[in-house]
Amino acid sequence: QVQLVESGGGLVQAGDSLRLSCAASGRTFSIHNMGWFRQAPGKEREIVAAISWSGRSTYYADSVKGRFTISRDNAKNTVYLQMNSLKPQDTAVYYCAAGVRNGLKVDSGEYDYWGQGTQVTVSS
Repeated sequence: QVQLVESGGGLVQAGDSLRLSCAASGRTFSIHNMGWFRQAPGKEREIVAAISWSGRSTYYADSVKGRFTISRDNAKNTVYLQMNSLKPQDTAVYYCAAGVRNGLKVDSGEYDYWGQGTQVTVSS
C-alpha cells in the first residue's frame, strides 16, 4: 500500500501563487507515475498534471499550461505542483494520485492510490 498526504492548499487572490506538496509513504518503490487532479463543485474530476517516476516525462492540461509546474523529489518521495497566476476557475479540491503502471497516465482510472485532497480557493 501507498499513502499520500497533500498539503499547501488555501485561499488566495487571483494572480497569486501556491505550491502543493504530496508526500508518499509505504511501498513507494512500486510507484511509476504521479499526478495531480482537481474537482470543482458539480464537475467531474479532471487531470491537472502528471509526471513519470524519472521526471523526464510530464503532462499538463491545456487549462494550466504555462502556469503550473509539476516536479518531484524522489529522495523525499514528494511531488509538487507549483501554481502561478491563479484564476478563480482554478478553485477546486486538488488530489494527488500515484500509479503503479508503466507509462505516463492521464486517466484517473489508471491511478491506484489517492490522497485525501486539499482545497484551493481563488478569489477574484
